Amino acid sequence: MRALIVEDDERLGRALSDVLRLHGFTVDLVPDAAGCLRELRPDTDVVVLDLGLPDRDGFELCVRIRREHQVPIIIATARSDLPSRVHGLHLGADDYLVKPYDVRELLARIRAVTRRVQARAPSGAPGSSGPHPLEPLDVGPVRIDPARRIVSCAGSPVPLTRKEFDLLILLAEHRGVVVRREQLLSEVWQTSWGAGGRTLEVHVASIRAKTGLAGIIETVRGVGYRLGTA
Repeated sequence: MRALIVEDDERLGRALSDVLRLHGFTVDLVPDAAGCLRELRPDTDVVVLDLGLPDRDGFELCVRIRREHQVPIIIATARSDLPSRVHGLHLGADDYLVKPYDVRELLARIRAVTRRVQARAPSGAPGSSGPHPLEPLDVGPVRIDPARRIVSCAGSPVPLTRKEFDLLILLAEHRGVVVRREQLLSEVWQTSWGAGGRTLEVHVASIRAKTGLAGIIETVRGVGYRLGTA
């Protein structure tokens, strides 16, 4: 197995690399986000990601990796608060481990997440293959084209901002399912629950106003939102 360790503490990173190599891993060790994006390979089996990186917040890097790869991500960090744990998992991390930890627990979690990914992958398909893009979909007179990042209503373009589009696409990816407010805030704004509730409400209202369809996004009180049928 090939592990990519993203750790800015050189001594810790080298010690962890040595242990994983003793257990049969091929290890790539990098100290920052730029190195991670450079060294992430199609045959990387797992990424062990620290959050306190010198060139980019680890949460942002997690989002970038998850958008382009299905490789398992284990966040390994000293941030132990519950909002950070929930935020990391909502962003697409497969597991969250708090420092200091026993390396035997890390090994067990690596094996667990790689088993899950291999079980989900189609026969003959690599576990690290990228996500499949959504096909264009219609909600009443509104057409959402994820690949071209275009939204139109009755054939006329709808001028959504980047965040408004990201929010609409996330709801489209979960069509028919209520998406919790916490997940929307984590994935679209990379912020923890409770920090941007008003922002979410404003963006939902803006999408409704720009499309002219109040029912394009349905509010499920006390839970979150789902894509409507307009």
